[in-house]
Amino acid sequence: MAKIIPFKAVRPTRAIVGLVAARPYQSYTVEERESRMDYNPYSFLHIVNPGYKYHQTIHGEARYKLVRNRYLEFKEDGIFIQDEKPSLYVYKIVDRHGQKFNGIIAATSAKDYDNNVIKKHEDTIAKREQTFKSYLKTVGFNAEPVLLTYPDNKVISSIIEQTQKNHAEFEFTMTYRDTHYLWKIEDEEAINQIQNEFEKMKTIYIADGHHRSSSSYLLYKDEKDKNPNHNGTESYNFFMSYLIPESDLVIHEFNRLVKDLNGLTKEAFLIRLDSAYRIENRGNIPYTPSKPHHFSMYLDGDFYSLYLRKARYKVNTALDELDAELLYKTILQPILGINDLRNDNRIEYVNGKHDIITIKSSVDSGEFKIGFGMCPATIKQIKNIANEGLTMPPKSTYILPKLRSGIIIYEF
Repeated sequence: MAKIIPFKAVRPTRAIVGLVAARPYQSYTVEERESRMDYNPYSFLHIVNPGYKYHQTIHGEARYKLVRNRYLEFKEDGIFIQDEKPSLYVYKIVDRHGQKFNGIIAATSAKDYDNNVIKKHEDTIAKREQTFKSYLKTVGFNAEPVLLTYPDNKVISSIIEQTQKNHAEFEFTMTYRDTHYLWKIEDEEAINQIQNEFEKMKTIYIADGHHRSSSSYLLYKDEKDKNPNHNGTESYNFFMSYLIPESDLVIHEFNRLVKDLNGLTKEAFLIRLDSAYRIENRGNIPYTPSKPHHFSMYLDGDFYSLYLRKARYKVNTALDELDAELLYKTILQPILGINDLRNDNRIEYVNGKHDIITIKSSVDSGEFKIGFGMCPATIKQIKNIANEGLTMPPKSTYILPKLRSGIIIYEF
């Protein structure tokens, strides 16, 4: 029941694709962005940061229009070209550690998002949805696909493997030492096979890109409502996605850092914590939890292991099993007084790609008082939460692969 369609991608030429590709705009520091734009006229950052040309910071609709202008200039200058035939695109990433991600870039259905065929596990913020919808409406393209995941499928995997035996449309390596490959699937029989396999799937899941998905859906609603001749085939009915099998996802945790003990002394905090956890002081020996419902804690120069007293915690939903929710319900909210995980400036998050020593360093610096480490969520947990219509706390998962912008573009 999941619908995907081929499309005519706009993409950089083979010779300069590595120069065009960029990480998401927000992931750069100001210095990094300016350095890259100073020395690389092909970077996609020039499109998404159009005010750089005028040495100004530009916001809102004025910025969106300039983004559109820069994009059209890249097309006019031959930096971007558009494929002549609708295709599906096999995309492969090999990271610096040798981890491989294989999937298909396609246009996915906004209607499927509405009907919960494409399921979500995170809340979205209405203001961000509306802002990004306005952005999409003005610029007229998706430049970074939403990351979706589906159950492993032998037919799709076989087609991907066969396609990868051909010469890649491009192959390039980024400064982070991850290597990217792209192949086109133009053969109608192969496209139909892939589409048929997705049509057999009752649900697929958003792994990363909840706001991009919801904003694309809002755009679809707007365009549909104002088009008296709407027939469901218009490009605004779809948004670009990178679909990879569940076994290819890599899920890291987000660890927590808190700036104070909510007015408690160290001793009073530990006494309150003892009601919910068995606590072991491990001194200066770093401890990383290896099981769900176990946590590491760093406080006042010492590492601690925390083991949940299960008799004191009731599991009623799939969300209750999630360690991020468990930590919130047993420590962050009742003891440390953090009620709003999204907006409380007393808490910050460190993705699990950084080791436990990052927590130690952050606390030892004096910026934070205490840090917590946990095990990553599993794809089974994510799916169970989505299937129950629940949402995870913010910063519950850090999911790989992380995609680059400007490599494949879907116009609507």
